[in-house]
Amino acid sequence: MKEKLQAQISQLKSGKLSEEDFYSLISELPYKKHGDIKLDFHRKIRRGLPEVIYGKSKNIDQLSVIINSFTESNEDILITKVSKDKYDDLKTSFNNLIFYERAEIITFDREPIKKFDGEILILSAGASDENIAEEAVVSAKYLGNTVKKEYDVGIACISRILDLKHTFDKSSVIIAIAGMEGAMPSVVAGLTSTPIIAVPTSVGYGTNFNGMAALLSMLNSCAGGISVVNIDNGFGAAFQATLINQKIQKQ
Repeated sequence: MKEKLQAQISQLKSGKLSEEDFYSLISELPYKKHGDIKLDFHRKIRRGLPEVIYGKSKNIDQLSVIINSFTESNEDILITKVSKDKYDDLKTSFNNLIFYERAEIITFDREPIKKFDGEILILSAGASDENIAEEAVVSAKYLGNTVKKEYDVGIACISRILDLKHTFDKSSVIIAIAGMEGAMPSVVAGLTSTPIIAVPTSVGYGTNFNGMAALLSMLNSCAGGISVVNIDNGFGAAFQATLINQKIQKQ
C-alpha cells in the first residue's frame, strides 16, 4: 500500500490521476472492509511491515477473499499456520501461491526483496523443532531479511553450540528455538552480546506440558538480553527480529 500510495501521489501531481480517483483510493484507508473481514493495508505505513494473516482458524472462503484483496492491492501476502489440505483447496482457484509445507506458510509466488543489511541467525535445538524454525526462516526472508540457519544444535551435545560461537557476534539478531526444557537460548545468550529472541516449542515429554516448561525456562533465564515469544510462534520471532533490523537500517 505504501508504494502504491506514493505512485498515486506522483500521478496526482503530474495530472495523470484525477482528484476523484485519488480520493477513491484513500477512502479505503486505514483498512479495507470485506464483510466481517477488515484488512489493515495501512499497517505497512505505520509499522514498515505489512499485515500478516493467521490462517489456522480461517475457512477457504475467508482466505480466498483475503488473497483476492491482497492481489488487487498489489501487496505481498504471508499466511501462517495453514494446512496442506487448505492449500490444496486454494490452489485450484489461485495459481500465484507457494506453499512451504514444513513452515505451514503460504506466500505469493515472487522472490522476496531484501530490505535490511543485518543478518538473522536462526538456531533450532532439535530436528523436532524444525517446523517452527522453518516458519521463522520463511517469515524472516519474506519480510526482507538475510537469514542464516543452523539446525540440530541443542545442548545435549554442547559442542554443537560452542562450534558456532564465532558466528554469533556477526548476526544482528539470533532466534533460538527449543522444546524440552528450553535451555538452549540461555546458553547462547551467555556467549554473545547479540540480542536473542527465544521461541519455546511444544516438543517434549509429559511434563513439558506442550511447551509450558520450555516457556517458563526461557522467561526465567539467568542470561540477560533474551526476549521470549509464545509457544510455537516462529513468525512472531521473525517479526520482532525484523523490527530490530529495520531500526538498525534507519540509524
